[in-house]
Amino acid sequence: MSTEKQFDVVVIGGGPGGYVAAIRAAQLGFKVACIDEAQNAKGGPALGGTCTNVGCIPSKALLQSSEHFEHAGHAFKEHGINVSGLELNLGQMLKRKDGVVKANNDGIVYLFKKNKVSFFHGRGTFAGKAGEGFTVQVSGASADTLTAKNVIVATGSNPRELPNAPFDEKLILSNTGALAIDAVPGTLGVIGAGVIGLEMGSVWRRVGAKVTVLEGLPAFLGAVDQQIAKEAQKAFTKQGLEIHLGVKIGNITKGDNNVTVEYADASGAAQTATFDRLIVSIGRVPNTNGLGFESVGLQLDERGFIAVDDECRTSVPGIWAVGDVVRGPMLAHKAEEEGVAVAERIAGQHGHVNFNTIPWVIYTSPEIAWVGRTEEQLKKDGVAYKAGTFPFMANGRARALGDTTGMVKVIADASTDEILGVHIVGPVASELISEAVVAMEFKASAEDIARICHAHPTLSEATKEAALAVDKRSLNF
Repeated sequence: MSTEKQFDVVVIGGGPGGYVAAIRAAQLGFKVACIDEAQNAKGGPALGGTCTNVGCIPSKALLQSSEHFEHAGHAFKEHGINVSGLELNLGQMLKRKDGVVKANNDGIVYLFKKNKVSFFHGRGTFAGKAGEGFTVQVSGASADTLTAKNVIVATGSNPRELPNAPFDEKLILSNTGALAIDAVPGTLGVIGAGVIGLEMGSVWRRVGAKVTVLEGLPAFLGAVDQQIAKEAQKAFTKQGLEIHLGVKIGNITKGDNNVTVEYADASGAAQTATFDRLIVSIGRVPNTNGLGFESVGLQLDERGFIAVDDECRTSVPGIWAVGDVVRGPMLAHKAEEEGVAVAERIAGQHGHVNFNTIPWVIYTSPEIAWVGRTEEQLKKDGVAYKAGTFPFMANGRARALGDTTGMVKVIADASTDEILGVHIVGPVASELISEAVVAMEFKASAEDIARICHAHPTLSEATKEAALAVDKRSLNF
């Protein structure tokens, strides 16, 4: 075998966990290869994984475009901006989204070249052990055999299908199809009121679809602090999202150009609804099939995940796994942190990932973001706490923006005042949550945030005021 096919580290998967792991390993002086099989419309490489291609990035592009459309049709008038003849050019909206995706794809290719990461376009499969390392076969656009002492598996996840309604990406859609509907559907059904369901439902509602969301759980956004979740549900319902909780999905039947869903509502009564398109967003499953794990003695658990320890080591020394294929939240930024940490551990350093300070975001309008524990979790764990809230309706910058929905909530330990959780529903919550993540990582108290000077007028003042409210001394509400 030629020396150029021998590497110190081989990464299988070019999504957020994989490409970041490859770059960090290269920065640390290793000879690194990354294998990824995703293709663009022309058959070329499409680095970035689900996140860049059919997840985080394109969804945010469409959310932004659809929000502009809704503002032009409804909110601009209040600002003294009169718009006549407003029309939706869906083709251009989708074209812009594709352009945003391509820019991210190309950016990763550039980063690989900059950091001297060798890229192989194809499917990476374990082919056995090779001395102290492993052989990885690449098939597809590239046909190569690579060896490395360390292999990082970062192959991500796939959308979970309903057993009686497989995805065809025309009528029954995963996140992939939901991002590429070529005409605004008159009626759109969404099964699953999670992140993807709410974001995609919001996009298509804004541009004219009547959207119905069917959720099996009895509580809306059960993982979210329920004070925040109820505020969000109220806002979404006011916007026109029809949300049904506690439903049990029955038969799903495809017609020539529609889908009929039979379900039992929360009271147990039989219901039937017919939609032009149906998005199914009921979670994701690890992408671990057909990777040749048996050739190296690596076992999967009953759900298809790769078992790892706290440092992302698998049961086979030299094989690591990060991101959606292992335990923990299926979040792009969690995968990135694990990828960096593994590269550093291979180098003998002490990579760090704190699961307690991983932020969560739902990019609806209002946005929802949180870090740490909810009131419900703290009550269940028997932790004594105190909480403070501050509404955006009392925030000057929010009033100027014309977006006063929601609040910031700070929860602190009753005796030490250490911040245990921060929960936000409102404008740009995705950006505001970072202050809370930093504060919690440094074990800050609510008093610390309350004492820090925040610029005026800013939305971030709501975080300061919520921290003051923990001690019942907010100044502006």
